[in-house]
Amino acid sequence: MNILDDLKLQYKIGGVSLRLIYWNIACFLISLVFFYQYSGGGFAYPDWLALSSDPNVFLFKPWTFLTYAFFHSSFLHLLFNMMVLNFASQLFLTFFTQKQYLGLYILGAVFAGITFALSYYFLNISAPIVGASAAIMAILVAATTYQPLMDVRLLLIGNVKLWHITGVILILDLMQLRLDNTGGHISHLAGAFFGFAYIKLLQNGTDLSIIISKILDFFANLFRKSPSTPFKKVHKNYQKPIEKATSRIVTKDKTQQQIDEILDKISQSGYDCLTKEEKEFLFKAGK
Repeated sequence: MNILDDLKLQYKIGGVSLRLIYWNIACFLISLVFFYQYSGGGFAYPDWLALSSDPNVFLFKPWTFLTYAFFHSSFLHLLFNMMVLNFASQLFLTFFTQKQYLGLYILGAVFAGITFALSYYFLNISAPIVGASAAIMAILVAATTYQPLMDVRLLLIGNVKLWHITGVILILDLMQLRLDNTGGHISHLAGAFFGFAYIKLLQNGTDLSIIISKILDFFANLFRKSPSTPFKKVHKNYQKPIEKATSRIVTKDKTQQQIDEILDKISQSGYDCLTKEEKEFLFKAGK
């Protein structure tokens, strides 16, 4: 199995959190080709990707309230965000579903984008913003709100409470609010607030992520081809050989059992612990 097949397999079995990381990296690579100004040493994102605080722009490009959350201003910006996203994703998905995770990520980004645009409008500042930080803060704060006393082991530090980590990040945002990148810190705090509000509403029986799930299901069903049945099915009254049916069932059970064993191994020790033969078997089974 080559590296490309390995990446494809990880994308298939990694879940929505790994796919979001892949999408963010892919968008960064695309932006390096089309939007990086090598003469100036920075990105020049168009206003149909980055979120602008100018109402004359964002009112006619509402999709930018989401697209901005998949692009980054530098490699270090991307690297730090993806590290925190991976950390926050593992915590959140310990307690909640993949659909709730994706719904919170999208809604957190949109809410933070709206807060940023309105804040800069009333401050009479016109500037664009990019970055997944606000959506990531929504994920992290949601997990912290639900389980603040969870023990987290940090390298060189040891065990700390989850709320300690989140609290330090929020304090740093507050301290830098008026110093540099004010719009970015406003969006971070807005994303954090939305993550907190999401859990509180969820505990009261309101799951906001259902909004995103229904929208995605609608478009999925819209573009899904319905099977065409030009001829009426005629019932055939015959019996299949019992030996062949039994053989197929046994083979399917053995294959599924092997897949389950490999997936259990991944959940316990990670994908890298698989042998080359196990990776190839899982890749073929996923086709």
